[in-house]
Amino acid sequence: MDVRIQAIHFDISEKLTAFINKKTERLTRRYSDITTVEVNLRVVKPETAMNKEAVIQVTAPQHEDIVATKVADSFEEAIDLALEAIERQLEKKKGKK
Repeated sequence: MDVRIQAIHFDISEKLTAFINKKTERLTRRYSDITTVEVNLRVVKPETAMNKEAVIQVTAPQHEDIVATKVADSFEEAIDLALEAIERQLEKKKGKK
């Protein structure tokens, strides 16, 4: 599986990169057919409390791309929320098969 992380207009810390890799690895353990996970992070203007946006796109051969966008206080929280949304979408698709 390929994990691509893009931080738009800021430098991403190693700690945040490790957090993303750990979380996406858990996702692929449950859904082995995932080939690519793209994570785009950016700070939404204006600078308010809820200004960290995470967009996660998952590619799997049998499904169309699955995308979730969440905004939260921290990138970690936004990533967690987006991955929960991805998992719900994957469960729905798995149930339809």
